[in-house]
Amino acid sequence: MLRTLAIFLCSTSLLHGQTSQDWTHYVRIAGHGLSLENADQIVQSATDTNVFGIEVDNDVPGRYESFVDPTAKLKAIHAVAEKAHAAGNYAFVYIAGTECITAHAASTPNTMAKDHPGWLQRKITGEPAIFGGGTAFWIAPGDEDVWITPFAADWRKIYMERVRQIAGTGIDGIYVDIPYWMTHFKGWGDSWSSFDDYTVAAFKTKTGLNARTDLKLGDFRDANFRKWVDFRIETITDFMREINTNVKAVNPQCKTIAEIYPGIEENALRFGSDVYELYRVVDTIAHEYATGGPAAARTPLVWFQDMIGMYSFRAFAGSQPSWMLSYSWEKEQQVPPSEAMKNLAMAQLMAGTNTWDARQHVMSGSNDIQTRKLIFGWMKEHEKTFFLPRQPIRPIGVYFSEKTRNYFANDFIDSYRGILMLLMQSHLEFQIVTPRTLADFHGDMLILPDARCISHEEVNSLESYVRSGKFLMVTGETGNYDSTGAQQSSNPIHHLLGITNPAEKSAGRNFLYLPDCPGKSYYHQLRKEFDRDAAAGTFESAEFNQLRKAFAAEVLRVSGLKPAVEVAASPFVSAQIAKVDGKPSVFLANFKGLKAGEVAQQTPEQNVRVTFPASGPGKVVFLPFLGQPQTLHGEFDHGRLSCELPAIERGAVVWLE
Repeated sequence: MLRTLAIFLCSTSLLHGQTSQDWTHYVRIAGHGLSLENADQIVQSATDTNVFGIEVDNDVPGRYESFVDPTAKLKAIHAVAEKAHAAGNYAFVYIAGTECITAHAASTPNTMAKDHPGWLQRKITGEPAIFGGGTAFWIAPGDEDVWITPFAADWRKIYMERVRQIAGTGIDGIYVDIPYWMTHFKGWGDSWSSFDDYTVAAFKTKTGLNARTDLKLGDFRDANFRKWVDFRIETITDFMREINTNVKAVNPQCKTIAEIYPGIEENALRFGSDVYELYRVVDTIAHEYATGGPAAARTPLVWFQDMIGMYSFRAFAGSQPSWMLSYSWEKEQQVPPSEAMKNLAMAQLMAGTNTWDARQHVMSGSNDIQTRKLIFGWMKEHEKTFFLPRQPIRPIGVYFSEKTRNYFANDFIDSYRGILMLLMQSHLEFQIVTPRTLADFHGDMLILPDARCISHEEVNSLESYVRSGKFLMVTGETGNYDSTGAQQSSNPIHHLLGITNPAEKSAGRNFLYLPDCPGKSYYHQLRKEFDRDAAAGTFESAEFNQLRKAFAAEVLRVSGLKPAVEVAASPFVSAQIAKVDGKPSVFLANFKGLKAGEVAQQTPEQNVRVTFPASGPGKVVFLPFLGQPQTLHGEFDHGRLSCELPAIERGAVVWLE
């Protein structure tokens, strides 16, 4: 079996033509409940509907019975792994993170809570994280649902042993669902748990502080509370790191996948699961992320918010893939499920993420199996176009400051989103830059959107950037706080740039300082106008459009930047510009005409013009979503090749061949 699997792995790598990109970059996912009897049926269904990357739900540590004795479930996992490999596919298995359910708890003498009450997470008041049927849709009546602290050493020892046993079955991935601190059930949202003895002792060892008495819960002005926030994130990150270490110790080819609901917003802090940190310790993340519900219920502005979330995930991931566990339709009666499914898949492909669209709000099934088959078949045909690495050409950088998000979440996200929307809706090439990639950013302009918390290392990188002749746009309170969230006696960014009056706009040869963040103002205006105007398809006289045009003009004027690729389209079309396989490409997503819960078919975007840098006359390829490639012949003039695109219904990618 091992020799066969090795040949299969090699042939798959050759098939994709990228030895650095394994199967996880090309998945088209669907979920299935697994038993020892249905492995053949699961794999056959995947083959029939073009699924590549089979999720099976057979939770070992998250069900108390199999946490104690996993024998039967391990056999089923081994069986489906063999069947998937024989069919030229891959399979990964679901396990819970810190949650554990015992069935029929009242009539069962042994449950997790009865046997190990000290392992449970707790509120600061001492209330344990124990719940019953009806608390969440996956908890059946009569079941006991508990959440464990990662610091319960005896539980963690058994958990890691189960992880090693699962990895030993030959399965291709272990999918860890919601490794969280319990803060998302009713009554727990502001708990900032856990205050159990194990966790409190670990925090005391690390910081010298008593978490029960030395914190002002929810007060980010309190330095001790900020330490608690950091500690909770570090704990979940370390937990996932240890899972991955145990997986790889048994099966180096087995992937560790984390399912995470929080994205770039404040929920990352409450749940303790920060995707920016987690990408460093797992192979990929399945993002159960949506800022406005299922696709059928999203407004055009929400679609842009979700695009920004996905582009951020791709920036955090680097060379790793990003999977999207999303939901297209949940009984929105005026919207056909197939239309919502197509919109969701289109947006995710244009962002370069992998699609997993389940039935309503579960992990399995489909809202329209024939539509899934159609979408997945088309994705298979064009997978390299969407999943090969996207390299920047001449981008404007937008800085994601993780520490600012941690301590000033809402203010930062409004500025960050607004700046990105200004660039996306002006169709200017952007690149999201993070503390991990700052030193390697080579774009001619970098925008710091109210990035209040700046470390000494970041200041050094920014100083090198400015001294190399690059341009810096600084907005809001950037640099007023250090990397711990403490206010600085003097602002190092102001010192670097020679800003003497923080209340006034100022400019220099290599910088522009704006005390009021234009991103925040723009996002505020979008919330007033964008959805109404997108539904009508009008925008020229809108206030948001005036702000957008003024910002784009100022950016290009002060920086002297000449875009490598130019796109002329309405602000209801999102554009990502990048080089793919050496070809300048533009990924276009159209959200014009959509209405939440009412209209899921876009108003086609007409007269879009794209101009590429070129050394002579050439051809442009236009690939509409779910369509076939079309060759366009443009007009060549002084090193630029320009062409008008056919109408864009949902989305399209266009590239210079």
